[in-house]
Formats: sequence, C-alpha cells, structure tokens
Amino acid sequence: MKLSRHAGIILGVLAMACAGPSSPVPSPSILGPWPQHSMDRPRPSVVTPAAFVATPPPPDAVVLFDGQSLASWRLADSSQAPARWKVANGYMEVAPGAGGIATAQGFGDAQLHIEWMAPVPPEGTGQDRGNSGVFLMGQYEVQVLDSYGNDTYPDGQAGAIYGQYPPLVNASRPPGEWQSYDIVFHRPRFNSDGSLESPARMTVLHNGIMVQDNATLVGPTSHQERRPYVAHPDKLPLMLQDHGHPVRYRNIWIRTLE
Repeated sequence: MKLSRHAGIILGVLAMACAGPSSPVPSPSILGPWPQHSMDRPRPSVVTPAAFVATPPPPDAVVLFDGQSLASWRLADSSQAPARWKVANGYMEVAPGAGGIATAQGFGDAQLHIEWMAPVPPEGTGQDRGNSGVFLMGQYEVQVLDSYGNDTYPDGQAGAIYGQYPPLVNASRPPGEWQSYDIVFHRPRFNSDGSLESPARMTVLHNGIMVQDNATLVGPTSHQERRPYVAHPDKLPLMLQDHGHPVRYRNIWIRTLE
C-alpha cells in the first residue's frame, strides 16, 4: 500500500529513533528537579498540529484493530476473557468499568501507531477528563488525556511518559477530533541474574509532532511512585487502559523491531 508523504516523513523520523545506542542504567535524577506530578512544574507550550492525515499500516505491520473486531484483544487481567469494549463505526470505545484490554500477542522492541479520540462533550477537569493510557509491555505508559485547554500536572498530560517525562510540547487536538500517537519503543534488557543491563527508551510523535525524544525510562510508569525495574519476559502484551472514560481508539498497528 502506498503511504502518503506525511506518513512517510513520520516513518522516517521513527526509523532514526531506532538506531541510537543503549543508554546507561538510569538514575531518577535524569528526570530533573521537579517532584512527580508537581503542579508547580512549567507547562509545555501549545503547538497546533497540522490537519489529521491517516497513516495506513505498512505491509510488515501486525494490525491489532481493523475497525471491526476485538479478536486480537483480551481482558488485561489474569482471566484472558474476551475484551468487552464497544465496537462501532470503525472504532473501539472504552466501556467504563469493563476493565483494560491487552493484546493476545506479546511484543518487545516495536513501532506502534494508534489513533484515539477524547469524548465529547468534555466532562471533568484535570485527570478526570478523557483519561486512558497506552501501555507498552503492559507497564510503560504513554498517557492518553484530553489536554486541550485542560490543565493538569505536566507529567500526566497527553503525550507524557506517565509520571516521568512531560511532553516537549502540548500538541493536542480538541475532544471529538481524532489524534495519533506514533511510538518507537525499545524494551529494557536484563542480565541473566535479573539485574538491569539497559533501560527502556521511547520516542513519541503526537499528531505528527515529536513530544518524546528517545527518552530513557527510569522504570515502569506508575502513579505517585517510581518503581524500579524488575526482570520480565522479552515480549509482553500491549495494554489499553479503562480509566472510566469512553475514549475511542482505531487504526492500531505495530511493527516488531527486534
């Protein structure tokens, strides 16, 4: 399938993100002087993205959601029961209270494309407005939030690596409009004794604008704590969060990079 020029530029930027050397074992000091979830932290500047352009999956991608079926997804708990989110008109929608969902297949190093939409009309403020999340390997989160004219702590707004890195800019579109994340993720490596050899790294484009530049994760992302790395398998499922808001997703595909 022929890609648009816009899609080709995005894929080129993401390909460059794949080539960097492994970072040293990280210290929390690399996150800067601000406490986690600090409301005193300066807000990223607002940048208006260009008009939305669809990015079809390249031939070597695994299509995780084709707009019609949740066959590739399970509940994100230990039951492995079928996912129970709503599917309609080419999108899936969080069914509040139904629980997060995870892919049946595991992934490690990967390039992920995912499109999402915050609910309309917007309701709530801060973290209680269009909240969900994209979890690489089920534990490294890129925050999904309605951050269009909605203030919250910077390391928890849309495009943040949750609780660690605010986005470089706020590239959010209004609720009710489709948005995209293009993510290059390099999984952490562990030695045979379970110690960390090299940390996870992540590059994120939000609506075609770079908001995370090969960021080095200091551990799994979490709320009000910074957890250390614990050795885990080389491949784990991708997870989407049920945070009680009817966020929509579509056009989800992934390319393995290992």
